[in-house]
Parts: sequence; structure tokens; C-alpha cells
Amino acid sequence: MKKVIVPLIGLCIALVAMIAVYRFGFRKSIPEAEPAAQVAAILNQNGCYDCHSSSQEKPFYASFPIIGPQLDKHIQHGTGFFDLDRYDLEQPSEVLLSMLEYTVQQKNMPIAEYKLMHWGTGYNKQERSLLTKWVMDERASRYASGLAAPEFAGEAVQVIPDAIETDAEKVALGKKMYNDTRISLDNTISCATCHILEDGGADEPETRTSEGINGNFGGINAPTVFNAVFNARQFWNGRAHTLADQAAGPPENPLEMGDQTWDQIVERLRADASLVKEFEALYPGEGLTRASVTDAIAEYEKTLLTPNDRLDLYLKGNSDALTAQELAGYNAFKDNSCATCHVGKTLGGQSFELMGIFEDYFADREQSRPDVEYNDDDKGLAGFTGKDEDLNRFKVPNLRNISKTPPYFHDGTRTSIEDAVKDMFRFELGKKASEQDVASISAFLRALDGESPYFE
Repeated sequence: MKKVIVPLIGLCIALVAMIAVYRFGFRKSIPEAEPAAQVAAILNQNGCYDCHSSSQEKPFYASFPIIGPQLDKHIQHGTGFFDLDRYDLEQPSEVLLSMLEYTVQQKNMPIAEYKLMHWGTGYNKQERSLLTKWVMDERASRYASGLAAPEFAGEAVQVIPDAIETDAEKVALGKKMYNDTRISLDNTISCATCHILEDGGADEPETRTSEGINGNFGGINAPTVFNAVFNARQFWNGRAHTLADQAAGPPENPLEMGDQTWDQIVERLRADASLVKEFEALYPGEGLTRASVTDAIAEYEKTLLTPNDRLDLYLKGNSDALTAQELAGYNAFKDNSCATCHVGKTLGGQSFELMGIFEDYFADREQSRPDVEYNDDDKGLAGFTGKDEDLNRFKVPNLRNISKTPPYFHDGTRTSIEDAVKDMFRFELGKKASEQDVASISAFLRALDGESPYFE
């Protein structure tokens, strides 16, 4: 037995030594280059792309027994959590900045198991300093609202402004069209039917998915229209780039507003002479068209902001705005990487993330909610792009006013904030949330109710 064990130990030592030599030989000093190129070098030299890129060529030892399957598992989890292929270092998104910032602050990347096989990885002091400066500089130049107190100016979460520039006359016309049921085929459904402003800009709390024309129900929960102007794209699957694009979609959806075309809608609206006159005055040379109707609705939706919630007041410098529990929840929210995806002015809306990184969300739903059948809307981003790698990726929901917009998740299957928090820990973080974290994070989320004339 000893004759067998000793050679095996020697082989393992030799294998580890080969990997160590490979890694140390690969490690170089930070190049003299533009900051984005330096960041790319740091990520590459620390092996970040090994697990956080589906296109990266695997190292030579990926074919080894034991090591290979472990590496495949890390790649599956790594790309599910954060796929560097989806981001551009030259034009970094808020999510990219927050993800990299989190790895620097927590000092948790690479994971210990990876370091054991990849000696020499892990940010050194110089790399952490450079990454932190790059994140702060990019965030300040691209995304900072300028409304936070100096000590919070660099936060991943930004303050919502009281208002943004709009055309008042188009806003008034857009509000009229937002509430106009003539956009639907049978004159019964308007934008306001499923996006009820008094209910937080989403559907009624007891409604899992919205009821459209002729009593039809879709397969997805209605997202809020409040603060939607700050979304990178619109809809859960991102199929609309702008608010106007979004406004154009439901009227042609057979389940929502009817099996019709915009030509038919415009013809119906043009029967109203006074409405035609309003559009001709505000859109000279164009008049009442699909483009002008959706533009007016979009202009109105730009006014649907909810500033001055208690988190924003805290970020502006009011240290008493959050209770001790809510502040603990905000810190837990950040410590548990929630603020890597829930970023920016709305705490969301900037990326498309995989629903079920560590567990199969849809397999679990099939068992726990047999009444909810898998449908095309469950494909998420893939339903728009057609790409397999986008399957089950959904736009990260905005968290402002979340207490007003139950039920939660794209399928509306979670009725309480507490349940949503627990399942985010389970499916997205691969761990069980402590009772303290659930309570404090939920309290923090309830502090995100902002101001609006539509709220009581």
C-alpha cells in the first residue's frame, strides 16, 4: 500500500507545482495603459475570466480528473452570478462597477477552493487600490446624481432627483393617452388598467398576472412604471429599449389590448377631431401617429418619479432618516451582494440576471406551485434575443416603493417581501438567510416608499 500511496502523493505535489508555476509565470505587473486596460489585465491575471467568462479558453489542467469537473462547476456558478462577457470595461455599467467593487471590499475572490489550485491569484494591495479608484472615477463621471452627501457620493445606490426635464404640454397629452381605453380593441383597457398609479404603478396586489382584454391573463407580473425612465431597457425580457418602445407593445398584444395593429388604433383615435387637433399642435408635420402617441405617453411617464424616500433622505445627509433596524438592513443588503445588481437610482433595472444560480428555480416552482405552468414569458431575455445563454435571465426589478407592488418576482409567486428575500438568498446566493437578515433587509426595503401625488 505504501508503494502506491507515496507515488500518488508525489504525483499530486508535482501537479500542484505545475499549476503554481503556470499561474506565477502568467502573473505580470500592471501595464502602463489606460485605466480600463489596466483593469482588464488585473482581472485576467487573477484568473477572473476562468470562471466568469463562458468564452474564455480553459487552462491546460481543465482536462485533468477531479480538477476539470470542479472547474466546470465554478464556471457554471461564476457565469451565472457574473458573466464578464456581458460587460464592456470601456463603457462600464453600474452593475459591472458594483460587482468589481464588491470583490475588492469583501476580499472573497477568487474563492478559497480556486486559490488552492491557482496559487498567486487574488488582488494585491496595488490592484485593490487601482480597481477602487477606477470604480469611483467611473461612477462619479457616468452615474452620480450629485444629490448625495459627500460621504455617500460614491455609493452604488444613487438618489432619485425630484424631477427631470420634460415638455409640460406633451406630458398633459401623454397623461390623457395613458388613461385612454380607446387604445384597446374593445375600448376597455388602458395603460392605467394594469399599471395602477395608486397601487405603486403595478397591478392590484392580489393579481399575480394582469387581466387583459376579454378576461385573458398573461404569463408575467406587471412591473411598475414609476421611475421606469431610469431602466436600461424595458419589460422583464428587455425587448423595448425606450419608454416609447414599451408603450407601443401592449396595444398590439392579443392578450393585453387585443389582436390589432397600430394602423387600426390610429384610425380609431383620429375619429376624435379634438384629439387630432391636439396632436397636430404639439407634433407639427406629424400629427397623430403611433410614434407621437407613444412619445407623449413616454413623456408623461418621465414625470412618474418617487423622490425623497427615507433611504434618499439618509443618503442626502439626514442621519436620522433610517431606523437602526433599517440601517442594519441597508448594510446587510450591501454585505450580501444585493447592491451588486440592485444598483443606481431605482435599485435595479440595469441588468438581466439568471433566476436560479445555485438551485433550479423553475424545477422548484413546478413542485411548490403546480398551478403556475412554465410559459414563454419564463424564458426571460432569451424570449427576446433567442440565445440559449439568455434563458431564464430577467431584468433586475426596481426596488423603490416595493411595499406597494406585491406580488413579487417575474411570475408574481411571492406575496411577501420576507419570502422574496429568503428566496433571493436561496436561489441567487446559495445560502439560507438568517432571521435577522430577513427582518432587517425587509425593514430596509419598506423604507423605500417615495413621494408621489398618486400615493396617499
